[in-house]
Amino acid sequence: MNERVLRSPEALAEADLIEPERIAGLEAVAARYAIAITPAIRDLIDATDSQDPIARQFVPHETELDTASGESADPIGDERHSPVEGTVHRYRDRALLKLTRVCAVYCRFCFRRESVGRGESRMLSGNALDAALAYIAAHPEIWEVIMTGGDPFILSPRRLGEVTARLSAIAHVKVLRWHTRVPIVEPSRITAKLVRAIATKRQATYVAVHVNHPRELSRETRHACARLIDAGIPLLSQSVLLRGVNDDADTLEALMRALVEARIKPYYLHHADLAPGTAAFRTTIAEGQALMRDLRARASGLCQPGYVLDIPGGYAKANLAPSDLDGEAGNYRLRDGKDCWHSYPLT
Repeated sequence: MNERVLRSPEALAEADLIEPERIAGLEAVAARYAIAITPAIRDLIDATDSQDPIARQFVPHETELDTASGESADPIGDERHSPVEGTVHRYRDRALLKLTRVCAVYCRFCFRRESVGRGESRMLSGNALDAALAYIAAHPEIWEVIMTGGDPFILSPRRLGEVTARLSAIAHVKVLRWHTRVPIVEPSRITAKLVRAIATKRQATYVAVHVNHPRELSRETRHACARLIDAGIPLLSQSVLLRGVNDDADTLEALMRALVEARIKPYYLHHADLAPGTAAFRTTIAEGQALMRDLRARASGLCQPGYVLDIPGGYAKANLAPSDLDGEAGNYRLRDGKDCWHSYPLT
């Protein structure tokens, strides 16, 4: 196994993930967007398959420099709802705490791709963290704090423990949620020390794992997730609907079943955001709705994530799930899992 994190077009070529003649063209991509492929992800990639769904998520492409109509550097409006550095307060009862701008890997469709992995200020400074926690403490309506970034699990257990302890001291914060890709892309980081660092007796702790394809749930990843679950920390999944990765019914069903079997509850399936250079990944909403209808007909309710889209500009999430209700009160029609309609006479 190659133990080196691949961070440049030259390294990708040496690992046989791109043709050497593409190095020059991809240097311009690397100058704008960070690249990182961990050994765990490299081991999942089938370099002989030009359509490999794992490679598609992490290996850069020249089209990333093409900005389509409607794409934006801040597609979900983080900046608009950022009262202090490192904090996003978009929803009344919860706030994001962006502890770092660094990830273990860099997804080519990332909605924060313009701000992660670049620049000198890649960790939230001590003063900025103090200000962010002071803001949270001053707003009693904040019931849940979501640690994100970047990926907070690239921080040391000591640092994670400090953040957990300081949030635990805020009486009105009842839920801590950590958003991460680390159990997938660097499962060896999920150590007993890390698990202890994020656990707290006073608050409920959840971990939301970003996973898009069933092959990402390797044996090592399942073990890493089990360490968290067995410590009493529930796991949720967040996936992005991606063309060429999981935009067919068989793959989406296999992903959701694999998650449930690993004791991870499917939470959200995100319609891909309007980040610059990501048009090749986006499906249509109608395609996504058709996939959700298929998934409902094929799989248990445990396997059903919410299909959502972050409204551009930061106006919250829209539920894109196809409606099973038609008509009006007294003359409703209800759709079953086989796409057949049935009358319902009551209000």
